[in-house]
Amino acid sequence: MLQQSTVKFLKDLKKNNNKPWFDQNRKAYEAAKTDFLQFIQAVINQHGKKDLSIKHLIAKDCIFRINRDIRFSKDKTPYKSNFGASINKDGRKAMGAAGYYFHFDPEESFAGGGIYMPMPDELKKVRQEIDYNFAEFKKVINAKKFKTVYGDLDRNDSLLLTRVPKGYQPDNPAADYLRLKSYIAMVKISSKDLTAKDLVKNTADAFASLQPFIEFINRSLS
Repeated sequence: MLQQSTVKFLKDLKKNNNKPWFDQNRKAYEAAKTDFLQFIQAVINQHGKKDLSIKHLIAKDCIFRINRDIRFSKDKTPYKSNFGASINKDGRKAMGAAGYYFHFDPEESFAGGGIYMPMPDELKKVRQEIDYNFAEFKKVINAKKFKTVYGDLDRNDSLLLTRVPKGYQPDNPAADYLRLKSYIAMVKISSKDLTAKDLVKNTADAFASLQPFIEFINRSLS
């Protein structure tokens, strides 16, 4: 579970997103960060028993910095008002690999994972694997545990091509999935569930439901 004080810190930060306020509340930030680190480590420890590729990870190598990169942004607020963690074999700095993700925002939290906006060569490999092994892919995303938790992959319009990519026929059985530019699945976490005692277990269970999908994607990239 996450502490109510951590939720409060992020809510207060959203209302006071400036350096003077942050400096005055640095102790509250450090406490909130430690709380989130402990939560992520607990999830790693639990799910790492099933997915051995992440069992070696240390939470501090998975969480993202709270400072925003404002160099090329019109939004000059200096801090993120959320905590995030990328959990895969190489932590948050992993390139070209699918993994798990936890997003902690008092207003919109979620757990899940996959691979987001991969490079063209990586995307080509994933699509090819889906095309070659579509029966297996369907079995993975239609598995009861996956469907119960996630329903389907994220099919937001921003993640979809208008037509199948070059090299594939429009009537390809896998066409709906070949059109994707990202392969991710997410489940929302309510504000109430953020501070529930079973948050670690529920998050680890959600990751376990996603593991066959993560392994399918990473196999295509290897």
